[in-house]
Amino acid sequence: MTNIRIGSGIDVHRFSDTPEIGNAIVLGGVSIPHDYSLLAHSDGDVLIHALIDAILGALALGDIGKHFPDTDVRYKDISSLLLLSQVKTLMSEQGWSLVNTDITLVAQAPRLSPYIDLIRSSLAQALDMKMAEISVKATTSEGLGFTGRREGIAAFATVLVQKSS
Repeated sequence: MTNIRIGSGIDVHRFSDTPEIGNAIVLGGVSIPHDYSLLAHSDGDVLIHALIDAILGALALGDIGKHFPDTDVRYKDISSLLLLSQVKTLMSEQGWSLVNTDITLVAQAPRLSPYIDLIRSSLAQALDMKMAEISVKATTSEGLGFTGRREGIAAFATVLVQKSS
């Protein structure tokens, strides 16, 4: 068995159909003001959901739906940071640790660049890592596809894990 593995994850969530004034979306555990909320069973944090899938994929342990099914009322409106904490514990119990992660958010709106360092800091704290080990980027899709039409947000995550010594 090798002592390093790579995992990738993707998640998407759509925005609600009606504006909810004063609402926000959650990305990387950070609340970001927006006119529309994200529809989801949990808090809809697409960034953390993609990160969880990447970690679980690197460990060959399935996906987020296997561990936290949206049919289970225990996960209704749960903070994705709590789910990430459980996955971090599972990773440690399996003898693995996260080396680094690279995450890309795709959204036409809201503008995410002002929140990138807050998101990185939130993830660093949740994962007991340095901010330098966590990359978060945001881009638009130039008006194309569901993100370009402002119907939702997508997140892509890649992780490198290593067997703990």
